[in-house]
Order: sequence, then structure tokens, then C-alpha cells
Amino acid sequence: MRSYQDPCGVARALDLVGERWALLVIRELMLGPKRFTDLHRDLPGSSQNVLSQRLRELETAGVVRRRKLPLPAAVWVYELTEWGLGLEPVLLHLGRWGSQAPITTTNQLGVTSLLMALKTMYLPGTEAVIELRTGEETFHVQASPSAVSVGRGGAAGRPDAVLKGEAGALASVLLQRGDLREAVATGVLEIEGDEAAVTRLIAHLAVSA
Repeated sequence: MRSYQDPCGVARALDLVGERWALLVIRELMLGPKRFTDLHRDLPGSSQNVLSQRLRELETAGVVRRRKLPLPAAVWVYELTEWGLGLEPVLLHLGRWGSQAPITTTNQLGVTSLLMALKTMYLPGTEAVIELRTGEETFHVQASPSAVSVGRGGAAGRPDAVLKGEAGALASVLLQRGDLREAVATGVLEIEGDEAAVTRLIAHLAVSA
């Protein structure tokens, strides 16, 4: 690994996570473990060789670890260490700062990016528990008057509503104030439960650029 040979904390951090794709690997693992194939799917611009190299470097640095899931899964996954999880506020602030830059790609926003964006854009003041289902994956969003939490898997209790659709359609409605009822009416999204809960959540998200 290359080093800036600079004792500044910023430089030392960049020695560990400043290489291309490193922070995006960390972003993808922020909601939980992933197999190499899942990471490569969710980072389609990365080559397998470069992704393997970044994972090795992050593992050596103590930011990421590799482990085998117990039966019945019994597959190898990558996950963030406790130290790696400490990068979440850095990613959230970086995402908030970067959202002010113009979008220069037509690529669809990934589901992990969507969930992270919800955390950066949440304006405290409401309560709602929403399940998001896209493809074969399920996530939950739990808004409280003071904060919002997101995670992989279903909500711990019964959600107020379940919202189903492709990540791009979810992002259009949740992050860019697309018309929820129109999306449901045209079949782009499906909703089960309390539509008002979804509307409350949308109303407490800062409008994305």
C-alpha cells in the first residue's frame, strides 16, 4: 500500500481507505456482510482484480474481516470490523457534501446508497416504521422524532407500511419527491399498510439535488 508518509490523521486515514473503490466497498458493507459476488454486483464499475486487492488491503488494515457464515449458509462473506463501522459518520457527511455536486451519470442509485441517503437527508420530527423490498432483499427504515435508523432485513415489529419496487423507483419517490400515488397507480411501486406513514417519512426528508 502506498503511503503519504504524513503524520496528520487525515493522511493516515487516506493511507488506509483513500485508494479507489475503498470507501465504496465500506459503504456497501455498512448495512451488513456481503459475499464477494454481491459486492462485485453492487459495484459494477470495479474489476474483480481491483476489488480483490481493495478487500485484501482493507482486511490487512483491520477495517474489514472475512468470515464463514454458519450453516445452513456456510458461505464466506466480508464485513466491517468495529473500527470499520466507525467510518459511518464520515460516509454520511461525505454523502451530504457530495449531494451538492451535479449528477453526471445515468446509472441507477444502488439500494445501499439509497438507505445511506435516507440517513443523511432525514429531518427529525416524525415516527414511522417502513419496510422496503427490492428484488429479493428486504430493508427497514425506522424514523423517530430525533433520528432515523436503517438496516438489512425486516422490521423488528410490525411495520406501518411495506413499500416494494426497484431501487431507482424507490429513490425517485423517497429522495426526489416523486408522486407516490402515481407510482403505485402505474404499478412502479406497491404499498401495503398505512400510506400515510410513507408520506410522513417523505415529508421529513430533505429534497435531493
